[in-house]
Amino acid sequence: MNTPSTSATQARISGVHPRPASRGDAFRRVAVTALAAALLAGAATPAMATADSRAVSKAAAQDRPELQKAIQAFVDAGLAAGMQMRVNDEQGEWVGSAGVRKLGTSAKPPTNGYFRIGSSTKNFTATLMLKLVEAGEIGLDATVADYLPQFKLDRRITVRMLLQHTTGLFDYSFDIDPDGKPVSLIPWQGKEWVPKRFHTYTDEQLVRLTLTRPAKFEPGTRWSYGNVNYVLTKLLIEKVTGHSYAVEMKRRILGPLKLQHTVVPGAWTGMPAPYAHAYYRYQDATDQWKVIDVTRQNPSWISGAGEIISTTEDLRTFFSALNSGKLLPAGLLTQMRKPHPNSAGLFGSYGLGLYVQDLGPSCGGVVYNHDGSNNGYGALMYSTPDGKKTLTASITTGDAAADVATEFPKALNNLVKTVFCDGQAQ
Repeated sequence: MNTPSTSATQARISGVHPRPASRGDAFRRVAVTALAAALLAGAATPAMATADSRAVSKAAAQDRPELQKAIQAFVDAGLAAGMQMRVNDEQGEWVGSAGVRKLGTSAKPPTNGYFRIGSSTKNFTATLMLKLVEAGEIGLDATVADYLPQFKLDRRITVRMLLQHTTGLFDYSFDIDPDGKPVSLIPWQGKEWVPKRFHTYTDEQLVRLTLTRPAKFEPGTRWSYGNVNYVLTKLLIEKVTGHSYAVEMKRRILGPLKLQHTVVPGAWTGMPAPYAHAYYRYQDATDQWKVIDVTRQNPSWISGAGEIISTTEDLRTFFSALNSGKLLPAGLLTQMRKPHPNSAGLFGSYGLGLYVQDLGPSCGGVVYNHDGSNNGYGALMYSTPDGKKTLTASITTGDAAADVATEFPKALNNLVKTVFCDGQAQ
Protein backbone atom coordinates (compact mmCIF):
# COMPACT_ATOMS: atom_id res chain seq x y z
CA MET A 1 0.00 0.00 0.00
CA ASN A 2 2.82 2.41 0.72
CA THR A 3 4.71 3.27 -2.43
CA PRO A 4 6.32 6.53 -3.50
CA SER A 5 4.76 6.21 -6.93
CA THR A 6 1.28 6.37 -5.41
CA SER A 7 2.08 8.56 -2.42
CA ALA A 8 -0.21 11.40 -3.43
CA THR A 9 -3.11 8.96 -3.83
CA GLN A 10 -2.35 7.36 -0.49
CA ALA A 11 -2.18 10.72 1.22
CA ARG A 12 -5.72 11.28 0.06
CA ILE A 13 -6.99 7.83 1.02
CA SER A 14 -5.61 7.05 4.46
CA GLY A 15 -7.26 9.49 6.79
CA VAL A 16 -4.16 11.30 7.92
CA HIS A 17 -4.68 13.98 5.29
CA PRO A 18 -8.28 14.25 4.08
CA ARG A 19 -8.80 17.25 1.79
CA PRO A 20 -11.89 18.88 0.29
CA ALA A 21 -13.30 17.05 -2.71
CA SER A 22 -11.79 19.62 -5.05
CA ARG A 23 -8.29 18.56 -3.95
CA GLY A 24 -8.98 14.86 -3.58
CA ASP A 25 -10.51 12.79 -0.81
CA ALA A 26 -8.16 11.66 1.88
CA PHE A 27 -7.32 8.29 3.28
CA ARG A 28 -3.51 7.88 3.64
CA ARG A 29 -3.02 9.91 6.49
CA VAL A 30 -1.11 9.26 8.83
CA ALA A 31 15.74 10.20 20.57
CA VAL A 32 13.45 7.30 21.74
CA THR A 33 11.96 7.58 25.23
CA ALA A 34 11.77 4.53 27.45
CA LEU A 35 8.41 3.04 28.41
CA ALA A 36 8.98 4.22 31.95
CA ALA A 37 9.28 7.80 30.72
CA ALA A 38 6.00 7.47 28.83
CA LEU A 39 4.31 6.17 31.96
CA LEU A 40 5.75 8.98 34.08
CA ALA A 41 4.35 11.42 31.52
CA GLY A 42 0.90 10.06 32.35
CA ALA A 43 0.21 7.70 29.47
CA ALA A 44 -2.14 4.83 30.16
CA THR A 45 -0.21 1.77 31.30
CA PRO A 46 0.24 -0.64 28.37
CA ALA A 47 -1.52 -3.57 30.02
CA MET A 48 0.08 -6.81 28.98
CA ALA A 49 -2.81 -9.07 29.96
CA THR A 50 -5.16 -10.21 27.23
CA ALA A 51 -8.81 -9.22 27.12
CA ASP A 52 -11.37 -11.28 29.01
CA SER A 53 -11.12 -14.67 27.34
CA ARG A 54 -14.72 -15.53 28.16
CA ALA A 55 -16.00 -12.43 26.38
CA VAL A 56 -13.83 -13.12 23.34
CA SER A 57 -14.95 -16.74 23.23
CA LYS A 58 -18.63 -15.77 23.48
CA ALA A 59 -18.31 -13.18 20.73
CA ALA A 60 -16.32 -15.44 18.45
CA ALA A 61 -18.99 -18.13 18.79
CA GLN A 62 -21.50 -16.00 16.87
CA ASP A 63 -21.97 -17.09 13.30
CA ARG A 64 -21.77 -13.88 11.25
CA PRO A 65 -20.35 -15.05 7.90
CA GLU A 66 -21.18 -11.75 6.22
CA LEU A 67 -18.86 -9.90 8.63
CA GLN A 68 -16.04 -12.39 8.16
CA LYS A 69 -16.43 -12.11 4.39
CA ALA A 70 -16.30 -8.30 4.55
CA ILE A 71 -12.97 -8.20 6.39
CA GLN A 72 -11.52 -11.01 4.28
CA ALA A 73 -12.13 -8.75 1.27
CA PHE A 74 -9.46 -6.33 2.56
CA VAL A 75 -6.94 -9.17 2.70
CA ASP A 76 -7.92 -10.58 -0.68
CA ALA A 77 -7.51 -7.14 -2.29
CA GLY A 78 -4.00 -6.80 -0.86
CA LEU A 79 -5.06 -3.91 1.37
CA ALA A 80 -4.17 -5.79 4.55
CA ALA A 81 -1.83 -8.51 5.70
CA GLY A 82 -4.12 -8.82 8.71
CA MET A 83 -7.34 -7.33 10.01
CA GLN A 84 -9.33 -7.59 13.23
CA MET A 85 -12.83 -6.24 13.80
CA ARG A 86 -15.37 -5.87 16.59
CA VAL A 87 -19.07 -5.20 15.93
CA ASN A 88 -21.61 -4.46 18.65
CA ASP A 89 -25.26 -4.33 17.62
CA GLU A 90 -28.70 -5.73 18.41
CA GLN A 91 -27.34 -9.26 17.88
CA GLY A 92 -24.69 -8.79 20.57
CA GLU A 93 -20.93 -8.61 20.07
CA TRP A 94 -18.96 -10.21 17.25
CA VAL A 95 -15.17 -10.28 16.98
CA GLY A 96 -13.15 -11.79 14.18
CA SER A 97 -9.94 -11.51 12.21
CA ALA A 98 -8.60 -12.32 8.78
CA GLY A 99 -5.17 -12.67 7.21
CA VAL A 100 -2.05 -13.25 9.27
CA ARG A 101 -0.51 -11.94 12.46
CA LYS A 102 2.97 -11.95 10.92
CA LEU A 103 4.16 -12.46 7.36
CA GLY A 104 5.43 -15.98 6.77
CA THR A 105 3.15 -17.48 9.43
CA SER A 106 -0.41 -18.77 9.42
CA ALA A 107 -1.71 -17.48 12.76
CA LYS A 108 -4.50 -14.90 12.47
CA PRO A 109 -4.25 -11.44 14.07
CA PRO A 110 -5.35 -11.45 17.73
CA THR A 111 -8.83 -10.04 18.15
CA ASN A 112 -7.71 -8.30 21.36
CA GLY A 113 -4.52 -6.93 19.81
CA TYR A 114 -3.06 -3.45 20.17
CA PHE A 115 -2.55 -1.20 17.12
CA ARG A 116 -1.76 2.39 16.18
CA ILE A 117 -5.03 4.21 15.58
CA GLY A 118 -3.60 7.11 13.58
CA SER A 119 -6.01 9.97 12.95
CA SER A 120 -8.73 8.35 15.05
CA THR A 121 -6.67 10.05 17.77
CA LYS A 122 -8.18 13.36 16.59
CA ASN A 123 -11.55 12.32 17.98
CA PHE A 124 -9.98 11.67 21.40
CA THR A 125 -8.15 15.01 21.25
CA ALA A 126 -11.27 16.93 20.21
CA THR A 127 -13.30 15.28 22.96
CA LEU A 128 -10.65 16.18 25.53
CA MET A 129 -10.68 19.81 24.40
CA LEU A 130 -14.46 19.91 24.59
CA LYS A 131 -14.23 18.53 28.13
CA LEU A 132 -12.20 21.64 28.98
CA VAL A 133 -14.87 23.79 27.34
CA GLU A 134 -17.53 22.00 29.38
CA ALA A 135 -15.57 22.70 32.56
CA GLY A 136 -15.36 26.39 31.70
CA GLU A 137 -11.57 26.35 31.45
CA ILE A 138 -11.58 27.76 27.91
CA GLY A 139 -14.18 28.93 25.40
CA LEU A 140 -14.86 27.20 22.10
CA ASP A 141 -14.48 30.53 20.32
CA ALA A 142 -11.50 31.70 22.39
CA THR A 143 -8.55 33.24 20.56
CA VAL A 144 -5.73 30.67 20.39
CA ALA A 145 -3.00 33.35 20.23
CA ASP A 146 -3.93 34.52 23.73
CA TYR A 147 -2.84 31.13 25.10
CA LEU A 148 0.06 30.35 22.74
CA PRO A 149 1.59 33.80 22.08
CA GLN A 150 5.00 32.36 21.16
CA PHE A 151 3.74 31.40 17.68
CA LYS A 152 2.26 34.80 16.77
CA LEU A 153 -0.77 33.12 15.20
CA ASP A 154 -3.44 35.07 13.37
CA ARG A 155 -5.67 36.39 16.15
CA ARG A 156 -8.78 35.32 14.25
CA ILE A 157 -7.92 31.63 14.79
CA THR A 158 -10.16 30.10 17.48
CA VAL A 159 -10.37 26.80 19.31
CA ARG A 160 -13.34 25.85 17.14
CA MET A 161 -11.29 26.44 13.98
CA LEU A 162 -8.53 24.12 15.21
CA LEU A 163 -10.99 21.29 15.80
CA GLN A 164 -12.83 21.96 12.54
CA HIS A 165 -9.74 22.41 10.31
CA THR A 166 -10.69 25.92 9.21
CA THR A 167 -7.59 27.78 10.44
CA GLY A 168 -6.05 28.17 6.99
CA LEU A 169 -2.65 27.03 8.28
CA PHE A 170 -0.36 25.21 5.86
CA ASP A 171 0.13 21.65 7.13
CA TYR A 172 3.67 20.50 7.87
CA SER A 173 3.01 16.84 7.01
CA PHE A 174 1.20 17.12 3.68
CA ASP A 175 -0.26 20.03 1.77
CA ILE A 176 -0.53 21.61 -1.66
CA ASP A 177 1.44 24.75 -2.51
CA PRO A 178 -0.01 27.62 -4.61
CA ASP A 179 1.33 25.99 -7.79
CA GLY A 180 -0.55 22.75 -7.05
CA LYS A 181 2.55 20.83 -6.00
CA PRO A 182 2.31 18.37 -3.06
CA VAL A 183 4.60 19.43 -0.21
CA SER A 184 5.76 17.61 2.93
CA LEU A 185 7.92 19.56 5.37
CA ILE A 186 8.94 16.36 7.18
CA PRO A 187 9.69 12.88 5.77
CA TRP A 188 6.64 10.82 6.74
CA GLN A 189 6.51 8.35 3.84
CA GLY A 190 8.67 6.57 1.25
CA LYS A 191 12.39 5.91 1.43
CA GLU A 192 12.92 9.27 3.17
CA TRP A 193 10.79 8.18 6.14
CA VAL A 194 12.42 4.76 6.64
CA PRO A 195 15.71 6.00 8.23
CA LYS A 196 13.75 8.67 10.14
CA ARG A 197 11.05 6.40 11.56
CA PHE A 198 12.55 6.53 15.06
CA HIS A 199 13.20 10.29 15.02
CA THR A 200 11.64 12.44 17.73
CA TYR A 201 9.92 15.70 16.85
CA THR A 202 8.70 18.25 19.38
CA ASP A 203 5.29 19.82 19.04
CA GLU A 204 6.81 23.29 18.91
CA GLN A 205 9.12 22.18 16.10
CA LEU A 206 6.17 20.91 14.06
CA VAL A 207 4.20 24.13 14.53
CA ARG A 208 7.19 26.28 13.60
CA LEU A 209 7.72 24.23 10.44
CA THR A 210 4.12 24.97 9.49
CA LEU A 211 4.64 28.68 10.07
CA THR A 212 7.51 28.80 7.58
CA ARG A 213 4.79 28.72 4.92
CA PRO A 214 2.14 31.42 4.43
CA ALA A 215 -1.46 30.69 5.36
CA LYS A 216 -3.59 29.21 2.58
CA PHE A 217 -6.71 31.25 3.32
CA GLU A 218 -8.28 33.63 5.84
CA PRO A 219 -9.23 31.87 9.09
CA GLY A 220 -12.76 30.52 9.04
CA THR A 221 -13.39 31.09 5.34
CA ARG A 222 -12.61 27.59 4.02
CA TRP A 223 -11.93 24.02 5.15
CA SER A 224 -8.65 22.09 4.79
CA TYR A 225 -7.67 19.12 6.93
CA GLY A 226 -4.28 19.45 8.59
CA ASN A 227 -2.46 17.62 11.36
CA VAL A 228 -1.00 20.88 12.65
CA ASN A 229 -4.44 21.91 13.92
CA TYR A 230 -4.39 19.02 16.38
CA VAL A 231 -0.76 19.52 17.35
CA LEU A 232 -1.81 23.05 18.35
CA THR A 233 -4.85 21.62 20.15
CA LYS A 234 -2.55 19.39 22.18
CA LEU A 235 -0.32 22.36 23.09
CA LEU A 236 -3.41 24.37 24.01
CA ILE A 237 -4.67 21.59 26.30
CA GLU A 238 -1.31 21.56 28.06
CA LYS A 239 -1.24 25.35 28.40
CA VAL A 240 -4.76 25.60 29.81
CA THR A 241 -4.43 22.71 32.28
CA GLY A 242 -0.77 23.01 33.23
CA HIS A 243 -0.43 19.24 32.70
CA SER A 244 0.75 17.05 29.86
CA TYR A 245 -1.65 15.91 27.17
CA ALA A 246 -1.18 12.31 28.31
CA VAL A 247 -2.00 13.14 31.95
CA GLU A 248 -5.17 15.02 30.98
CA MET A 249 -6.25 12.29 28.57
CA LYS A 250 -5.90 9.73 31.33
CA ARG A 251 -7.63 11.91 33.95
CA ARG A 252 -10.64 13.00 31.92
CA ILE A 253 -11.26 10.16 29.43
CA LEU A 254 -9.17 7.01 29.80
CA GLY A 255 -9.52 6.73 33.57
CA PRO A 256 -13.28 7.38 33.88
CA LEU A 257 -14.02 4.95 31.03
CA LYS A 258 -11.52 2.38 32.38
CA LEU A 259 -9.70 2.22 29.03
CA GLN A 260 -6.82 0.16 30.37
CA HIS A 261 -5.63 -0.83 26.88
CA THR A 262 -5.26 2.66 25.43
CA VAL A 263 -1.76 4.19 25.39
CA VAL A 264 -0.60 7.75 24.77
CA PRO A 265 2.95 6.87 23.68
CA GLY A 266 4.62 10.24 23.09
CA ALA A 267 7.95 9.28 21.48
CA TRP A 268 7.91 5.68 22.74
CA THR A 269 8.44 3.37 19.76
CA GLY A 270 7.18 0.13 21.28
CA MET A 271 3.92 -1.79 21.05
CA PRO A 272 2.24 -3.62 23.96
CA ALA A 273 1.44 -7.29 23.41
CA PRO A 274 -0.50 -8.89 21.89
CA TYR A 275 -0.31 -7.32 18.44
CA ALA A 276 -0.18 -8.08 14.75
CA HIS A 277 2.94 -6.97 12.89
CA ALA A 278 2.71 -4.07 10.44
CA TYR A 279 4.81 -3.71 7.30
CA TYR A 280 5.87 -0.92 4.99
CA ARG A 281 6.57 -1.32 1.25
CA TYR A 282 8.78 1.27 -0.43
CA GLN A 283 11.37 1.80 -3.16
CA ASP A 284 14.93 2.31 -1.94
CA ALA A 285 17.58 4.62 -3.42
CA THR A 286 18.17 2.14 -6.26
CA ASP A 287 14.42 1.87 -7.00
CA GLN A 288 14.29 -1.68 -5.63
CA TRP A 289 11.16 -2.65 -3.73
CA LYS A 290 11.72 -3.32 -0.05
CA VAL A 291 9.41 -4.41 2.77
CA ILE A 292 10.25 -3.77 6.43
CA ASP A 293 8.50 -4.44 9.72
CA VAL A 294 7.32 -1.07 11.12
CA THR A 295 5.50 -2.30 14.20
CA ARG A 296 8.03 -0.22 16.12
CA GLN A 297 8.07 3.42 15.07
CA ASN A 298 8.11 6.87 16.69
CA PRO A 299 4.71 8.59 16.42
CA SER A 300 5.89 12.01 17.66
CA TRP A 301 5.68 13.33 14.08
CA ILE A 302 1.88 13.19 14.30
CA SER A 303 1.49 13.92 18.04
CA GLY A 304 -2.06 14.80 19.18
CA ALA A 305 -3.24 14.29 15.61
CA GLY A 306 -2.48 10.56 15.47
CA GLU A 307 -0.22 9.04 18.14
CA ILE A 308 -2.57 6.87 20.25
CA ILE A 309 -2.33 3.06 20.52
CA SER A 310 -5.50 1.15 21.45
CA THR A 311 -7.62 -1.97 20.90
CA THR A 312 -10.95 -2.53 19.17
CA GLU A 313 -12.60 -3.06 22.57
CA ASP A 314 -11.35 0.24 24.00
CA LEU A 315 -12.29 2.11 20.82
CA ARG A 316 -15.79 0.67 21.04
CA THR A 317 -16.13 1.67 24.69
CA PHE A 318 -14.91 5.21 23.98
CA PHE A 319 -16.91 5.88 20.81
CA SER A 320 -20.10 4.36 22.21
CA ALA A 321 -19.75 6.48 25.36
CA LEU A 322 -19.18 9.63 23.31
CA ASN A 323 -22.16 9.11 21.04
CA SER A 324 -24.51 8.03 23.82
CA GLY A 325 -23.86 11.32 25.64
CA LYS A 326 -21.76 9.96 28.50
CA LEU A 327 -18.71 12.14 27.80
CA LEU A 328 -20.11 15.49 26.68
CA PRO A 329 -23.30 17.46 27.35
CA ALA A 330 -25.89 17.49 24.57
CA GLY A 331 -25.06 21.03 23.43
CA LEU A 332 -21.38 20.34 22.86
CA LEU A 333 -22.07 16.97 21.26
CA THR A 334 -24.43 18.71 18.85
CA GLN A 335 -21.70 21.20 17.91
CA MET A 336 -19.21 18.39 17.47
CA ARG A 337 -21.59 16.73 15.03
CA LYS A 338 -22.29 19.85 12.94
CA PRO A 339 -20.36 19.36 9.69
CA HIS A 340 -18.63 22.08 7.74
CA PRO A 341 -20.45 22.51 4.39
CA ASN A 342 -17.25 22.33 2.32
CA SER A 343 -15.66 19.27 3.95
CA ALA A 344 -17.32 16.39 2.08
CA GLY A 345 -15.08 13.41 1.29
CA LEU A 346 -14.70 9.65 1.52
CA PHE A 347 -15.68 9.49 5.21
CA GLY A 348 -18.50 12.06 5.10
CA SER A 349 -18.35 15.70 6.21
CA TYR A 350 -16.28 17.03 9.11
CA GLY A 351 -17.54 18.51 12.36
CA LEU A 352 -15.30 19.06 15.39
CA GLY A 353 -12.99 16.03 15.29
CA LEU A 354 -15.76 13.85 13.88
CA TYR A 355 -17.02 12.78 10.47
CA VAL A 356 -20.76 12.75 9.73
CA GLN A 357 -21.72 10.23 7.06
CA ASP A 358 -25.24 9.73 5.71
CA LEU A 359 -25.68 6.12 4.56
CA GLY A 360 -29.23 6.73 3.39
CA PRO A 361 -32.62 5.60 4.75
CA SER A 362 -32.03 1.93 3.96
CA CYS A 363 -29.09 1.96 6.40
CA GLY A 364 -30.78 3.95 9.12
CA GLY A 365 -29.37 7.30 8.04
CA VAL A 366 -26.37 8.94 9.70
CA VAL A 367 -23.33 7.27 11.24
CA TYR A 368 -20.39 9.02 12.88
CA ASN A 369 -16.77 8.03 12.37
CA HIS A 370 -13.13 8.99 12.45
CA ASP A 371 -10.85 6.53 10.71
CA GLY A 372 -7.08 6.85 10.68
CA SER A 373 -3.71 5.36 9.82
CA ASN A 374 -0.01 5.55 10.42
CA ASN A 375 2.49 3.86 8.11
CA GLY A 376 1.65 0.16 8.38
CA TYR A 377 -1.51 0.59 10.45
CA GLY A 378 -5.12 1.56 9.82
CA ALA A 379 -8.06 2.04 12.19
CA LEU A 380 -11.82 2.12 11.64
CA MET A 381 -14.23 3.60 14.23
CA TYR A 382 -17.97 3.97 13.49
CA SER A 383 -21.12 4.44 15.55
CA THR A 384 -24.82 5.16 15.22
CA PRO A 385 -25.99 8.42 16.88
CA ASP A 386 -27.12 6.59 20.03
CA GLY A 387 -23.86 4.67 20.41
CA LYS A 388 -25.66 1.32 20.40
CA LYS A 389 -24.27 -0.02 17.12
CA THR A 390 -20.51 0.27 16.60
CA LEU A 391 -17.79 -0.98 14.29
CA THR A 392 -14.15 -0.82 15.36
CA ALA A 393 -11.31 -2.43 13.46
CA SER A 394 -7.59 -2.41 12.76
CA ILE A 395 -5.70 -3.04 9.55
CA THR A 396 -2.04 -4.04 9.32
CA THR A 397 -0.50 -3.72 5.88
CA GLY A 398 1.83 -6.28 4.35
CA ASP A 399 3.95 -6.76 1.22
CA ALA A 400 1.27 -6.59 -1.46
CA ALA A 401 1.20 -3.87 -4.15
CA ALA A 402 -2.48 -3.01 -3.84
CA ASP A 403 -4.55 -0.63 -5.98
CA VAL A 404 -5.35 1.50 -2.95
CA ALA A 405 -7.17 4.31 -4.74
CA THR A 406 -9.71 1.90 -6.23
CA GLU A 407 -9.84 -1.01 -3.82
CA PHE A 408 -9.87 0.72 -0.42
CA PRO A 409 -13.02 2.84 -0.93
CA LYS A 410 -14.79 -0.20 -2.39
CA ALA A 411 -13.83 -2.51 0.48
CA LEU A 412 -14.63 0.14 3.10
CA ASN A 413 -18.03 0.91 1.61
CA ASN A 414 -18.85 -2.79 1.51
CA LEU A 415 -17.79 -3.26 5.14
CA VAL A 416 -19.66 -0.25 6.53
CA LYS A 417 -22.85 -1.12 4.69
CA THR A 418 -22.60 -4.77 5.70
CA VAL A 419 -22.54 -3.69 9.35
CA PHE A 420 -25.07 -0.85 9.20
CA CYS A 421 -27.47 -2.14 6.53
CA ASP A 422 -28.61 -5.29 8.34
CA GLY A 423 -25.88 -7.45 6.92
CA GLN A 424 -26.48 -6.59 3.29
CA ALA A 425 -23.84 -4.61 1.37
CA GLN A 426 -25.44 -2.12 -0.99
